[in-house]
Amino acid sequence: MRLLHTMLRVGNLQRSIDFYTEVLGMKLLRTSDNPEYQYTLAFLGFGSNPDHAELELTYNYGVESYEMGTAYGHIAISVPDAAAACAAAKARGGNVTREAGPVKGGRTVIAFVQDPDGYKVELIEREFDTPVTL
Repeated sequence: MRLLHTMLRVGNLQRSIDFYTEVLGMKLLRTSDNPEYQYTLAFLGFGSNPDHAELELTYNYGVESYEMGTAYGHIAISVPDAAAACAAAKARGGNVTREAGPVKGGRTVIAFVQDPDGYKVELIEREFDTPVTL
């Protein structure tokens, strides 16, 4: 078994695609418009299945926002340098909600950015990961 994708409902598909591609450096892998059922899908990632998990953005026609609820936490992405990733995200208009620093009670360096719909994305510093250009 392996993780294939995570799905997020978004209020403005192009705005969300722009955030994940321009701010976080993902690639738009494919889209699928389904007018009969009134939704459009966009799949993004740093690579595609089967080598990488993907992010599925779902836009339901006419729905501009969703309530977050209390169950959702965040998506996590590894980066070689969390402070540099925050600086790059800010330079591209990203909203950094927690600057890079150690996690409470530990030494792992993390940071958080927020997407246009309010979803949190955790940046976890891992030196051995392949750098992703933001």
